[in-house]
Amino acid sequence: MDVVIPAPDKIKVTSHRQYHTPDPLSPAAVAPSPLDQFRLWFTEAQGAVLEPEAMSLSTVTANGVPSSRFVLFKELDGRGFVFYTNYESRKSKELSENPRAALAFYWREVHRQVRVVGRVEKVSKAQSEEYFKTRPLGSRLGAWASEQSAVVGEGEVKERLDKVKERFGIQDEERDKADIPLPDFWGGWRVVPEWVTQTSSYEDVSNIDDAHSEIEFWSGQPSRLHDRVRYLRAEGSSDDAPQWKIDRISP
Repeated sequence: MDVVIPAPDKIKVTSHRQYHTPDPLSPAAVAPSPLDQFRLWFTEAQGAVLEPEAMSLSTVTANGVPSSRFVLFKELDGRGFVFYTNYESRKSKELSENPRAALAFYWREVHRQVRVVGRVEKVSKAQSEEYFKTRPLGSRLGAWASEQSAVVGEGEVKERLDKVKERFGIQDEERDKADIPLPDFWGGWRVVPEWVTQTSSYEDVSNIDDAHSEIEFWSGQPSRLHDRVRYLRAEGSSDDAPQWKIDRISP
């Protein structure tokens, strides 16, 4: 990458590295289900990519104001992609107002990307509790101590953390055996690829309304002529047994 600073208030990127992914990516070469294809790619990324579970999460307010941030992907089940957070955070409030989300994974080391668009739903409390128990003690205490996205003063988070430790009787020597319950305000969200409505067009994505969902796999190639394969959910297919239309789309 070459960077030029033509003026104090400007930055220009004039070139970038070339991509090349040797494995072919085409509708004929991918799995019939995008969830199966994601499992394959994610498994391969684990051996080559630092923190492959990092993903961009984009949400939109009821008034149409977008927001993006990176969170950690935690589970893929038969319905969709699961992550965990504070239910009173900005992202959760936006998901409650407008239950649609977009995810993006970028695996630089293997020149691959995955995009996901779908509706969201909360996972069950039992599933959240099961995951919460696997978190390190510090992370479980932090979930109780942080009023995520709220304005705080200097030292306030530490003070809250000290009070949480006192509340649950945490001593340093007891760190490995402490039982910290799941907060009522904390849990998982699942992004579920939905179907395309009858008013939508498979061929022209600009005509697809806000019910549109998709999963796209991107494989870097030279001269920006990247391979892109998109799965669109067939209308009327169930969350538990979805059917997919698979297309190659232009780079």
